[in-house]
Amino acid sequence: MNGGAAGKPNHFRKTCGKLIVYCKGYMPVMVAALVLAAIGAALQIVGPDKLKEMTDEILKGLPALAGGNPVAGAMDFDAITDIARLLVMLYAGSTILSFLQGYMLATATQKIAKNMRSGISGKINRLPLKYFDKVSHGDVLSRVTNDIDAIGMALNQSVGTLVTSATMLFGAAIMMFRNNPIMALTAIGASVPGFALMSVIMAKSQKYFVKQQRDLGVVNGHVEEVYAGHNVVKAYNGGKEAGRFFEAVNQDLFDSGRKSQFMSGLMMPIMMFVGNFGYVAVCVVGAALAMNGTVTFGVIVAFMLYVRLFTQPLSQIAQAFQNLQRAVAAGERVFDFFEEEELPDESQKTTELTAVKGDVEFCHVNFGYTPDKAIIRDFSAKIKAGQKVAIVGPTGAGKTTIVNLLMRFYELDGGEILLDGVPTIRVRRENVHEQFAMVLQDTWLFDGTVKENIVYRKQGVTDDRVAAVCKAVGLHRFIQTLPQGYDSMLNDKTSLSQGQRQLVAIARAMIQNAPMLILDEATGSVDTRTELLIQEAMDKLMAGRTSFVIAHRLSTVKNADLILVMRDGDIIESGNHRALLEKGGFYADLHNSQFEASAQ
Repeated sequence: MNGGAAGKPNHFRKTCGKLIVYCKGYMPVMVAALVLAAIGAALQIVGPDKLKEMTDEILKGLPALAGGNPVAGAMDFDAITDIARLLVMLYAGSTILSFLQGYMLATATQKIAKNMRSGISGKINRLPLKYFDKVSHGDVLSRVTNDIDAIGMALNQSVGTLVTSATMLFGAAIMMFRNNPIMALTAIGASVPGFALMSVIMAKSQKYFVKQQRDLGVVNGHVEEVYAGHNVVKAYNGGKEAGRFFEAVNQDLFDSGRKSQFMSGLMMPIMMFVGNFGYVAVCVVGAALAMNGTVTFGVIVAFMLYVRLFTQPLSQIAQAFQNLQRAVAAGERVFDFFEEEELPDESQKTTELTAVKGDVEFCHVNFGYTPDKAIIRDFSAKIKAGQKVAIVGPTGAGKTTIVNLLMRFYELDGGEILLDGVPTIRVRRENVHEQFAMVLQDTWLFDGTVKENIVYRKQGVTDDRVAAVCKAVGLHRFIQTLPQGYDSMLNDKTSLSQGQRQLVAIARAMIQNAPMLILDEATGSVDTRTELLIQEAMDKLMAGRTSFVIAHRLSTVKNADLILVMRDGDIIESGNHRALLEKGGFYADLHNSQFEASAQ
């Protein structure tokens, strides 16, 4: 227990250190802004001292208050005017400097937040897919939005406040001691309880800020998942269960948020009490000293302002530390994400795949998503260029895993995969990806026009080429019915059936014109007639290109050159459709069972 408690401050300081290092590129601007903030605060501190002089000048012309019998006209209006002019200049200068530091600090902090968002975006591209197998998308989104916003707001609102408040705090203390040490000690002594309570509250509330940010990530992750699967939730009447889970995680967020905000919210009323107590103490002590003739009335007036300048920064510092606590909690999550293990750097690899024919060889491949559970065991196969290869087998046999390994989405545990005789491990991942066009069972469309979705990253594609491909897959007629045809926007408001979305993804794969094609249940969401049309288009447009087809419906792979039958991560049979049926093995059993099911 003690070790954990001792580790909390160290963890807090460690995250602060990381944040400072991350912001070092903007330190000159931030330091300049903070210097301006300190100068502006210093100008305000001089004000009460000048007000003291003005008060004393005024009292010289007021016999009843001054206790003397001056002659008429003894009040020096020129001196009062000079002091007033100086005060206006001081406060105006302080306001201008505060404006400048606010602008500089806001610009710097927003650039830092922008760089953080860009850094997370780039980090996502460098993370292995296995990271997203264990972390929800909503949690990642929460780091990009909520956590970085918390950091940006805290840096913008709190850092300048801390410097300004600290300057006022120490400046006011110096000026109070300069005017009267006894009254200064009175004001500071009245503020000591505020310091002590603030320190205790900060130490207690930090853990709740950390938990609040984590709970916020869980809530975002759950909402994102339920929204993405809204139809499934509705169809299976899962709304109540999803609602119960949401209420549970929402309650956790409520508890951590309530505790963190309550404890940090205690700082402001405590410091207000301390400030008011300081007023009373200074008035009582000042009155006693004035009766003895030790101080003038102007000193009491100055101290009334200095007490405000001394205690107000305490509440501002408390509020700033509250924001910084949340920012450090958010920074911990962001930096944890930045420190996640990345894909190995492959910039030193010089081997390039060019003019690929499409020969593929799997040599004793072994793989498991977790070290203790192998999915693929000693998998070996040879595919010749231009062949259409079908991978079939029951659910969980490892069909999709084979494709993931072929694309180098995951690294092998053993063996190797060769393209045109070149091991893919010797080639950069991007170069491997360039050799494939891919259509997954779950289609992905982005906000953009139909043409932009089909062409995706492919340069120099003509409108005629896009139209020809869409005609080949049976999509052209549907696109013509859209308001702007190929320039129609696809977004959440555009109603596309799953089959139409699949056709857009297939057209995109054809446009890429890569040497090899991967279809993972690509026709699983279309009707029989469209499936036949797509099958014919594939045979024509992918002629001479190696293609891998993963399918559960064996009727779609009858014309494949090679069928690999998988079970439990191993190839148990291989050959064409006719040969495998004549063999009467596992493939024949699968085919017959599907035929019987369709006949019924």
